[in-house]
Amino acid sequence: MFENLQSKIESAIKRIRGQAKITEENIEEGLLEVRNALLDADVNLQVAKKFIEDIKQKAIGLDVKGNVTPGQLIVKIIYDELVTLMGSARSNITMSGQPPTIIMVAGLQGSGKTTFCGKLAKNLKKQGKQPLLVAGDIYRPAAIDQLKMLGEQITIPVFSQEGVNPVKLAEEAVAYAKRYARDVVIIDTAGRLSVDEEMMQEAENIKNAVKPHEILFVCDSMTGQDAVNTAKAFNDRLAFNGVVLTKMDGDTRGGAALSIKAVVNKPIKFISTGEKLDNLEPFYPDRIASRILGMGDVLTLVERAQQEFDEEDAKKLEDKIKKNEFDLNDFLEQLNQIKKMGSLRDLLGMLPGMDKALKNVQIDERAMGRVEAIILSMTKQERKHPKIINGSRRKRIAMGSGTSIQDVNRMIKQFEDMQKMMKQMTKGGGKMGALKGMMGGGGMMPPGRR
Repeated sequence: MFENLQSKIESAIKRIRGQAKITEENIEEGLLEVRNALLDADVNLQVAKKFIEDIKQKAIGLDVKGNVTPGQLIVKIIYDELVTLMGSARSNITMSGQPPTIIMVAGLQGSGKTTFCGKLAKNLKKQGKQPLLVAGDIYRPAAIDQLKMLGEQITIPVFSQEGVNPVKLAEEAVAYAKRYARDVVIIDTAGRLSVDEEMMQEAENIKNAVKPHEILFVCDSMTGQDAVNTAKAFNDRLAFNGVVLTKMDGDTRGGAALSIKAVVNKPIKFISTGEKLDNLEPFYPDRIASRILGMGDVLTLVERAQQEFDEEDAKKLEDKIKKNEFDLNDFLEQLNQIKKMGSLRDLLGMLPGMDKALKNVQIDERAMGRVEAIILSMTKQERKHPKIINGSRRKRIAMGSGTSIQDVNRMIKQFEDMQKMMKQMTKGGGKMGALKGMMGGGGMMPPGRR
């Protein structure tokens, strides 16, 4: 995420290291490089110019005192400006005091709008809500089928009707939600390949009919400045409450994330970081700014770990480790929990400095799958007592899992090392919370570098 921008900013910072004072002369060339990087990232021209001017005004003339270096000072200023540019603080969804809360989701076709509806519904269900999904894109049967499929996966009802116009459909859905005590209504509206009057008028009619408490605009972060222009067109007609950036796990240049708040003055509320229904995160400007500057995002990493690791299960696991009873069944369970947290590259990228370290490293995401296959090819006895796995058993396991004997040896060695490390942690008074943090950082799996 934002790799090119990150490297350009780092290069610019290097130019003023060793200076006793930040002046216009010694900062000019570096900031020009940052400006060009922003434009390469497809950031709005006016936004980029103002961003650079604001940094100049705050940086020039500042004396470098104590142990603070010019590089550290300029990083702090750039960080603060990035946070301001992207919205300063986390913006939550507005929930109605009188259910149901009505959320209208708008955007272009192909932006990930329908998938986002499913992700949001699952997210709200985890919070104890009872969502209802509404298939309002009546022009694309595939969109209706997709929403129904998503609803089945997360056991959330999907409201749809044939031969009913979208406005009437939305009204009927709200009435249904009231009748059956669904406290959140998520309306997936129709999209087009480009902004057109018919689509805008229909969306406006739905808004006027059901009076949503929240209107979210979904846009593809990989489209950069085009996403910002589309957001402006939608905002002019719908006055939406917030933005959702999808495909943030792809080769995004960052233009949408850095421009959209400044152009439409509406906060980014969520980012979508993958295809799975769990790959939805609240948008924290400070955390994204930290990632852009190569400082990682440990808070998000910890939050993901907390979501997947149950305190009671952790206590049971700690007891097993203390008794030296941690076996391959437990190992497999922990790996599966890590898989739910996201891709290894994404997780490792949240650690400070790792974005840069991993830039030219290919991480084998299939490594975890191979470990899982090896363990599942073992007998119950072998998983419970790995020390009985001799040469002939390793050969059988390798054949059963479609891997090599070397892969099996490597996995068993990894498991034995993990056992020793866990035992040392418990002996040294280490808390299970620290262990969970280590697991969440990918500690239980080698990154599978090739």
